[in-house]
Amino acid sequence: MVIGFLSGEAGKAMMQPVSGDLFKGMLAFFLLNMGLMVARNFGAVRGKSPVLLLYAACGPLVHAAIALGLAVLLGLPVADAATLMVLSASASYIVVPAVLRFAIPEANPSLYFGLSLGVTFPFNILVGIPLYTAVALAVLG
Repeated sequence: MVIGFLSGEAGKAMMQPVSGDLFKGMLAFFLLNMGLMVARNFGAVRGKSPVLLLYAACGPLVHAAIALGLAVLLGLPVADAATLMVLSASASYIVVPAVLRFAIPEANPSLYFGLSLGVTFPFNILVGIPLYTAVALAVLG
C-alpha cells in the first residue's frame, strides 16, 4: 500500500493490467473453483452433527451481534454499523474456505465448503443482510 501511495498515478497506470484487468479474471476463476468445491462436497454434509448446521446458521447472527456491540461502543453511524455486521457475519465464507484448504489440508472440505458456502452464504443473502440492516437502524437509527 505504501508503494502504491508513493508511486501515485504513474504506478497505478503501470500496474493496471495486473491489479485491475487480470485481477477480475483471476477472481472469476477463483469463484468458479469455490463453487465447484461446494458442489463436490455439499452432499457429504448429510449425516453430520446437527450442531454443525445450527452453527452454520446461527454463527453469523452471533458474529453480527458482536459487531453491533462494537459499533455502538465506537459510535458508528447506522450504515457503517450495518456494513460491519455484514462483514462479521460473512467472515466464515470469505476467508475460511480459501485459507483452510491450504493451511490445514487434512481438514474435511465437505464441512468448511459445504457449510460456509452452502448454508451460511445463502442464509446471509436471504435473511442476514436485511436483518442486520434493520437491527442496526433500530438500535442506532
